[in-house]
Amino acid sequence: MEFLPEELEKYVQEHCQNEPDLLKALNRETWLKIMTPRMLSGHVQGRVLSMLSKMIAPNYVLEIGTYTGYSALCFAEGLSPNGKIITIDRNEELKPILDAYLKKSNYATQIEILFGDATQLIKDLPNEIDLVFIDADKPNYSNYFDLVIDKVKPGGYIIADNVLWSGNVVDEAKKNDKSTKAIIEFNGKVQSDNRVENVLFPVRDGLMIMRKND
Repeated sequence: MEFLPEELEKYVQEHCQNEPDLLKALNRETWLKIMTPRMLSGHVQGRVLSMLSKMIAPNYVLEIGTYTGYSALCFAEGLSPNGKIITIDRNEELKPILDAYLKKSNYATQIEILFGDATQLIKDLPNEIDLVFIDADKPNYSNYFDLVIDKVKPGGYIIADNVLWSGNVVDEAKKNDKSTKAIIEFNGKVQSDNRVENVLFPVRDGLMIMRKND
């Protein structure tokens, strides 16, 4: 699904900060070599994630769903000087591309990659998280939220990607699809949870931005 008409998408890109060279190379290599490259955050969403990170200046970021590392590198741009990112993915086959691009970045020592089941790994991670990014298997979105909410600092943020799910969330013919149903349930769960305030940004495939109440 195209999220915006081609001409409008081009206009938006032309009026965002340029994509950094390293990310541009990673973007290209992902599209050339990796299955389902549409999962990549890409230029515009990447600049949004970078901007949000710079606003928050997090000390501790947890990312659930690393893929080829593009979004982790975007969040790293806003880290505090001693900040760190822990990013989790199931797919160890991505390790060569992750290692290659992280080593080329200025943030290699600040990003730790864990491979495995996030629903198990999260339990053993430290608390006091400033920012969580959820961009993994959709049926577990609500589980991930439940696992991280008590680990996030008051005033901290949770961001979930793909919450519009290519428009399927409002398509009656698609609402019983497993992933679509999970996203709809997650969006409703967030909307009714008084522990957070939230806004859904219609950026690319939808970003749900949540701030944990003080």
